[in-house]
This record gives sequence, C-alpha cells and structure tokens, in this order.
Amino acid sequence: MTTSHHSIWTDLTQVSFSQGYLDADGIRTRFMSSGSSDKPLLLLLHGTGGHAEAFSRNFAALGQHFWTVAIDMIGHGYTDKPEGAYEIADYGAHALAVIRALGRESAMISGESLGGWVAGWLAIHHPEAVEKLVLNTAGGWTAFPEVMERVKRLTMEAVQAPDPGRIRTRLEFLMHEKSHVNDDLVEVRRAIYSQPGYADVMERILCLQDMDIRRRNMFTPEDSARIKAPTLVLWTSHDPTASPEEGKRIASEIPGARYEVMTHCGHWPQFENPGEFNALHVDFLLGR
Repeated sequence: MTTSHHSIWTDLTQVSFSQGYLDADGIRTRFMSSGSSDKPLLLLLHGTGGHAEAFSRNFAALGQHFWTVAIDMIGHGYTDKPEGAYEIADYGAHALAVIRALGRESAMISGESLGGWVAGWLAIHHPEAVEKLVLNTAGGWTAFPEVMERVKRLTMEAVQAPDPGRIRTRLEFLMHEKSHVNDDLVEVRRAIYSQPGYADVMERILCLQDMDIRRRNMFTPEDSARIKAPTLVLWTSHDPTASPEEGKRIASEIPGARYEVMTHCGHWPQFENPGEFNALHVDFLLGR
C-alpha cells in the first residue's frame, strides 16, 4: 500500500497565494493571502502560539470568494515581538492596524481560539471594522483552570526545548484525530519556536492563562449583547477547551448568532475537516 505524504506545501500546491510582510502601525507583520484584492476582505486570526499556516487548507476554497488574508498576530510567528503586554486590546489594535494597512476600513473576520477572542473584542469595541464575524472555538468567554494549565505547560515545554516530539505533542492537543499532525506542520512550528528569545516572548503571550489577567480580558453577557455584526459561532464535538454546550451558551448571548457544531474535530476544525469548514464559511459569509 502506498502512503501519501501530507504537508502544508501539498495543501497549497494548486492555490494561487502570496506571502509577505506589511507595516501595521510600525509592527512588521507577516501574512499569507489568496484571492484578489478586489474581493471582500476576509481576515483569518490563529490561536495562542499559532501562525498563518493554521489556515493552509482553507486558502484555496475561501480565496475563490474573498480576499483571504491570514496573519501571524503580534508576538507570534515571524511578526514583530515588541516588549509590553499581550492582552486582548493589544492584539485587537494590531488586527485593526492590519486591516487599515491592507487599505480597508473593515473586514469579515474569522478567528480561532485566541483569534476568536480578538475578533470578538473588535466586534464589541470597533463595530465599524467588523462586517461579519466567525468565532471558531473562540476564547474570551470561558476560564477553566485545568485547560489553562495544560495550554501553558504544553506550550512552554515546546518552546523551551523545541524538539519535534514536544512540538508534536503541543499540536496533537489541537486535534481530535492525532494523525492529522504531519511532519511538515511540526517543522514549521519548530522553526518558529526556535527563534532566539522566543521562550521569553511566549511567557508574555501566555499571560492570558493567568486567571486574574484572563478574567479582566473576558467578555460579559452585556459585552456579547453589544455585538451587532452577523455572527457564526462554530464549535466542535471534541474541542479540548470547552464543550459544545459552552459554545451554544456563547451563541445565545450574541443577538441573532448562528450556531454550528462540527463533529469528529478538536480545536482546529479548519485543518481537520477543511471541506465542511470552508463550506460553512462560504455559505455564512455570502449570506446563503
């Protein structure tokens, strides 16, 4: 039997995409994009410790309909890592600067985990900048100590000693089916985590796993009620950070929000089942 080799490159082989850097209010920001700039802008935001390759399996389908741009958020990937806080308002200011650096005043935003937290913050505090909102297993509404401890422990182990085994273990946390973690994905993240000084940056990124800091960044039901953008709350059957019931609660607090659960997926449904993930996005974002 022939076993096929899966990699980020094979995900992108038949995609017309670009990779580069932009200046977002002085922050040199790495991005990947597909689709043409005359289409509606769709900004994709990754989770804690992540990078733009989290969406490698989505560029082809989403780029057919949208100018699809994924970034390395501030402090992450190959984007600048300034001194200072890494709380949600800091990420939100950076994402807003990215939208403006792309020549737009607003965008549709889909955020996963931390990225969903940032997207939600923008929808609450800068509603004029958010046309439509997708919250993909989003942070910001839940605080479970055991989950926070596990995220911090696995992440710091991977950053402090970035060998393939520890990187793989951190990535497997994101998946329901562990075999979806391929060698290529491991190597991309290993190279990022091996950057000089990255362990110190990650300590600051992980401030949101401290309960006191997390609490002051979380959304109240009153905050959720302020979200005016059409919203899709997307959850999964096997998310390791919160149950589908928590996702349903989040959706119930946002006026008119649509709620969908993807089965047999963990914290990265965009990677584990890109076909369903992409179809849900296209249907929702195009108003079908």
